[in-house]
Amino acid sequence: MVVSAYPRNRAAALAVLCAMALMIVLDSTIVAVAVPAIQTDLGFSAAGVAWVVNGYLVGFAGLLLLSGRLGDLIGARAVFLTGLVVFTAASLLCGLAGTAALLVAGRFVQGVGGALASAVIFSLIVRLHPEPAAQARAIGVYSFTQAGGAAVGFVAGGLLTEAAGWPWIFLVNVPIGAGVLIAALRVLPHEAGPGLRAGTDVAGAALITVGLSAGVYAIVDGSVPYGAGALLLVAAFLIRQRSARHPLVPLRVLRGRRLLLACAALILIFATGMGFQFVNALFLQRVLGLDATGTGLAFLPTPVVIGLVSLVVAPRLTARLGVKPVLLGGLAALAAGLLLMARMPVGAHYATDVLPGLIIMGLGIGVVIPAIIMLAMSGAAPGDTGLVSGLANTAQQAGAALGLAVLAVVAARVTGTHATDGVAPVEALRDGYARAYLTAAGFVLGAIVLTALVPAASPAPATEDGLDPVAGLPADDERVLCSAVDGGRCS
Repeated sequence: MVVSAYPRNRAAALAVLCAMALMIVLDSTIVAVAVPAIQTDLGFSAAGVAWVVNGYLVGFAGLLLLSGRLGDLIGARAVFLTGLVVFTAASLLCGLAGTAALLVAGRFVQGVGGALASAVIFSLIVRLHPEPAAQARAIGVYSFTQAGGAAVGFVAGGLLTEAAGWPWIFLVNVPIGAGVLIAALRVLPHEAGPGLRAGTDVAGAALITVGLSAGVYAIVDGSVPYGAGALLLVAAFLIRQRSARHPLVPLRVLRGRRLLLACAALILIFATGMGFQFVNALFLQRVLGLDATGTGLAFLPTPVVIGLVSLVVAPRLTARLGVKPVLLGGLAALAAGLLLMARMPVGAHYATDVLPGLIIMGLGIGVVIPAIIMLAMSGAAPGDTGLVSGLANTAQQAGAALGLAVLAVVAARVTGTHATDGVAPVEALRDGYARAYLTAAGFVLGAIVLTALVPAASPAPATEDGLDPVAGLPADDERVLCSAVDGGRCS
């Protein structure tokens, strides 16, 4: 991938990328708050309403890997702009949907647009900010935007749903998307990729797209046959990549231990975050008795803390200590926050029982997200940044689907068992949510173990022309990147 020229104002380009990320996270959090109103208005069943979220996840996760590779082949700018247009148009469709089926279809198309755009965001950030310190700051700004979108989404979701009706949680994306598109056309750099011939593997693209979609469907629907089918399709895809003349995913990328461990940790981290968001919204409404607006306001401290830490604290800690130590410390704080949440009594007081755990979790997530993104992207060769970005985003969405499915099932089963045993309904609900918090803490423990296993960066010997034979980076640049990721402890 060759970037013709960096934009004169990289801050403007970063703002465009963050604005798209904001739309995506804003959409997901707003929808979470508005699900009860959507269910009532469109007549969804208790189980069927979950497809307002799951339909989006299936479309999103299935296309991320292909979208990232397309960014490497035809240019991340073109893929980003296409995704932005599709996402905005699908938002209009969702806002105008008058039936449950049409809304789910619109959400699927929204997921496709979100996948196209978000799959290349990390790639563009890394290429626009190659210097380690600047990259850490840029990813911090991205994380701040994500957290800010979550904060705005929770509050705006309640306000819009109660004041204007649920269609406006989707329609609000239309003017925002139009504005972002105009700005993107002006500030994002034009790129020249090698073209589709360098990686046009139609069969492989079909296998991995259907396989990932089936895998997410299996997770969210608890379908064993779909899960088995997904595994077979992914296995067939890997076999195909060994023989394809122009593989969609070169197997050398998948052999990177750092990348695989980082993506596995990403799955567990986002399983924790998305699953907690879902379970805690239910806890606040069903146990503490808050309404939609109150739930949004109750969530507010966490994304505010995440935003401030990721913007101000995380880049400085990463520059001083390296990514891995910062990531381990943040994960420990996240686990501590979840354990605090798990001990909440039925008559919990928000200020003394809920707020401390939310703040501690915010501190942890604020350093974890930028660090894990840098770790995942640190081993990407220049021509593979889109693919690695797509892999990282796929891990995030798979984790989100996994967290929603597992924590919801855990909470429901414990609640049902305790209710059958004669426990009071509210107490049974509390017990179910507490067990879900403990399960999420187990996810975090797994992420800690995976992070501890990530090997230190070892820059390969430079060739005669001064380039790393694997990554294609100048040898000096590779040492700088190694220093940024491992705090100067490269071996």
